[in-house]
Amino acid sequence: MSGNNEGIIVVLSSPSGAGKTTLVKEISRKKNYQISISHTTRKPRSIEKDGKDYYFVSDSEFKNLIDQDRFLEYAKVFQHYYGSSKDVVLKKLESGQNVIFDIDWQGTEQIKKQKLNYRILTIFILPPSRDELYKRLLNRDRNDEKIVKERMAQFNEDVLHWKDYDFAVINDDLENCYKKIIKFIESEDNENDPNYQKYFSSLIKKNICNMFKIIGVLKFNII
Repeated sequence: MSGNNEGIIVVLSSPSGAGKTTLVKEISRKKNYQISISHTTRKPRSIEKDGKDYYFVSDSEFKNLIDQDRFLEYAKVFQHYYGSSKDVVLKKLESGQNVIFDIDWQGTEQIKKQKLNYRILTIFILPPSRDELYKRLLNRDRNDEKIVKERMAQFNEDVLHWKDYDFAVINDDLENCYKKIIKFIESEDNENDPNYQKYFSSLIKKNICNMFKIIGVLKFNII
């Protein structure tokens, strides 16, 4: 657990196309969270800028950073590497800034295993339906069917990792989803309040039931 003058870590993960990047930017803009800007070996999209959205590097540059132990976490996703700078993130946390991550479940597992002396909140974002996810991916990836099919094929595995997170929410409306996330984050300051605990226990169960009802990946009962 972090001290009073230290920042917290908030992690947002999701299957590709569920909206985590947009939500991370919204939280950063409205709540002054510092975004952990990842290094990546993939090519930038048309609207992305180096140093703002990602640090775009070559495979050899990325592997050199791995060898130098420069990453807090890193993973290979869709044939490309992504990683979060250890020094940059820790300096921000030490100075009292809250840091928000836009990473997948592999990176989240690595951060949790390091047992950092900071509060870590993990949130999993789901799309409202497979059809909606497909439409979002087509729009984002400029109607590239090959890329979209690759991401949809990965969806079934990615979605199963919701259970490893503190909170799961469906992004059926950006503003509504944002409000639920903020309420969850702020509830952690009241973690000993039984009313908050009861509310979020109920909300998480409701979100999970709705999630699998809409997406239809698994059928199970919530106890």
